[in-house]
Order: sequence, then structure tokens, then C-alpha cells
Amino acid sequence: MPLLIVLLGVILLIFLITKLKLNTFVSLVITAFLAALALGIPIANIPTSIENGIGSQLGHLAIIFGFGSMLGKLISDSGGGFRIANKLIKTFGKRNIQIAVILTSFIIGLALFFEVGLVVLLPIIFVIAREVDLPLMYLGIPMAATLNVAHGFLPPHPAPTAVAQALNVPLGHVLLLGIIVSIPTIIISGPIFNYFLHKFYPRVYRKDVDVSVLGHYKEFKIDETPGFTISVLTALLPVILISIATICSFILPKNNFINEFIQFVGAPDASMLISLLVAIFTMGIFRGINIKKIGASMTESVQQISMMLLIIGGGGAFKQVLVDGGVSKYIGQLFGQTNFSPILIAWLIAALLRVSLGSSTVASITAASLVTSIVNNSAVNPALIVLAIGAGSVFADHVNDAGFWMIKEYFGLSLKETFLSWTTLTTVISVSGLLSILAVSAFM
Repeated sequence: MPLLIVLLGVILLIFLITKLKLNTFVSLVITAFLAALALGIPIANIPTSIENGIGSQLGHLAIIFGFGSMLGKLISDSGGGFRIANKLIKTFGKRNIQIAVILTSFIIGLALFFEVGLVVLLPIIFVIAREVDLPLMYLGIPMAATLNVAHGFLPPHPAPTAVAQALNVPLGHVLLLGIIVSIPTIIISGPIFNYFLHKFYPRVYRKDVDVSVLGHYKEFKIDETPGFTISVLTALLPVILISIATICSFILPKNNFINEFIQFVGAPDASMLISLLVAIFTMGIFRGINIKKIGASMTESVQQISMMLLIIGGGGAFKQVLVDGGVSKYIGQLFGQTNFSPILIAWLIAALLRVSLGSSTVASITAASLVTSIVNNSAVNPALIVLAIGAGSVFADHVNDAGFWMIKEYFGLSLKETFLSWTTLTTVISVSGLLSILAVSAFM
């Protein structure tokens, strides 16, 4: 019954948005309220559940999105994004530009959450697509696929790290096997999926796509843009700070003052703020741009993403009522007794939780608590079960997750186009990841 309620909720949401043309945020809140009633949440508790869902979702993302959009805007307006794009195009050429995007996305994806990596990379990808005269989706698919694989499979991201700790698996084992599994998964879900999606659903590969959330494209002459090195350092400063903090968290004592300071600086919110302050100087003041103009650019960047933030908050409300309504507990009971492969069980539980609850992190951590006894009684390498949970946690991303709405808004897609491209892509990532894990398990 709970899964049927989830399905009906998704159908209702699609109907409200596509047929009645109701505002997406309003549609999400209405659906969340009705789903809460159907799941038996006391009516007096429903507003609190919805508020908690919106707050928890935006509490994590609002600062990152706000500062990230300002950072991207300053880099874009100064010509820094154009300089980086120009260099990548010259180095790799148009024919191999997907390889450049994948390598860059993987490096950034090791350190940054999917949402943060998307915010950091998209302005640059947008400029590259314009300069080589390619549809944004052509480069966006391999970028988003790579970021999603890193987010779901590889420590130090929260979900795989938390699952590894819950199952008492060394992080080094998960990272090593995760990289091995990630390579074929990225190839299949990036360039190969890109080829088939372009062949069977070419309409999403249009060049006149509306990407107003990224602002207006400005033409530059190369000699009026910031240098390549300073542009890269400014754009990747959040990655650098978070990476340093991650490394130090493993090699320095936890109660050490220096380590505590590094962890503070490397926290996503703080690193984005520091990077923004640096960009104000490197992309603005040092180039003779007055502070008033810099402030106007920052304000404009936030205005461009305001509705997207509300939509993401609405997705959090829908997710929270599903959690509070006991959907995850119900799914756990479905797999109480089974003789399937531990890898397949872990993947199935995480995939069902992901589809039902939305958040890949929530799906992973909940799945870990449900498969603990399976891991203890199995001869399968537990690191592979951690990865199987990660693969399941990215399955079929849809309307109850922030990533779905980010892709829709950033790439200027309709709801149908987002389902057929992004939801399909995340399904391919999940299934190809599972197959890669099963292939590795055959040699262990």
C-alpha cells in the first residue's frame, strides 16, 4: 500500500504540473499534503513534516546555491569561464571535448556534492558548448553522469562514507573498488548513453535551449579576460578547500586545533563563501570593476535561481512526508527473508528507497541499516555491498529529489524531457553500476 501511495503521488504531481499548468512548487506542496494524509500521518503533524522537509532540503543547499550562483556569475561576467573553455577546446579539440568534460567532472566530483559540482561546472560547460557550437545537453550528460557516479559510489561523499562506517568496511577498500567500478559505469552512462539518447530522443539536444538561470551569454575577446590560471583557481577553489579538509580529516588528530580550523574552512558553506570573497577580488576589484557593479551581478545571479530554490524545497517536503509516513520501514520488511545475492538485495533495497524517498543519502543510510545482518552472514566482500547500495541509491531520479529539478531548470527541459533524459540516465547509471559490481565480484 505505501508504494502505491508513492506512485499515485507522483502521478498526481505530473498531472498538476503538465495538465493543469500549476506552479511546480505549489504542486509539490499539495502532493506532499495529500500523500501525508494517505500515509496516515496525523493531520496536526503534516504542516510540521512539510516545514521540516523544506527546511532540511534548503538548509543544506540554499547557502551553497546562493554563493555558488554568485561565484559562477562573477567568473562568467568577467570572462573567466570563457578563458577556461577556450583553453580546454584548444587542448582537447572539439572531437574529444567529452573526454575533457569527464576528466574535469571526475576530479571535481571526488570532492564536491553532486549539487555543488553542478553549480561550479555548469557556467563553464555552458560557455564551452557555445564556443564549439554544440547543444548544452551533449556536454551536460557526461558531466552530470560523472558527478552522480562520484556522489553515489565514492568516499569521502557522505552516503558511501556513512554506509562504509555502518558496515565496518575500510574506506580505502571502498574507494579503490569504487574507482574500478566507476570507470565502466561512467563510460556507459556518459558517452555511450549520450549517443543513444541523441539518436532516439534528439529534441533535448537543441541549441536554443532556455537557460535563464545561468544568465545571459556575453561575447569576449580573449585578451580582455582574466588569465587561465587565476580563472581555474578561482573556479576550483571550493574543490581545493574541501579536498584539503577531507585529506586532513584522515591524517590529522580530530581534536587538533589546526585540523578543526581546516575542517571549518573546508566545510561546503564556508568554502563557498571564501571562494566568493576571493572571486570578488580576482574577477572584479583587481580588474578595475567597481564594487557596485559586482554587487549588481551577485544580486542578479540569486534572482535567476530563486524559483528553483523553492521548487527544490517543495521536493524536500514531498520526501519528508514519505519518510515520516513509514515508507522506508515498509520496504525493509519486504526483504526480511530472501535467498537472493547479497549484492542484488542491497541494490534492490536502496533502489526502492531511492524511488520512494528521493534522497540518495537517505536511501543509502537506510539501506545500510537494513542489510547489516546480510553482510555479517555473507562471504561477499562487504566493500562491494557498500557500492551496491551506492548504485541503488542513484536509481531513477525523479520528482521527489532536488537533483531532478536542478537538471530540469539548468538545462531548460520540460517535465517530460527531464523524465526521458535524466531519469533514464540515472537508471542507466544504477544498472550499469550494479553490473560492474557483479563483474568485479566474480574475481573476488
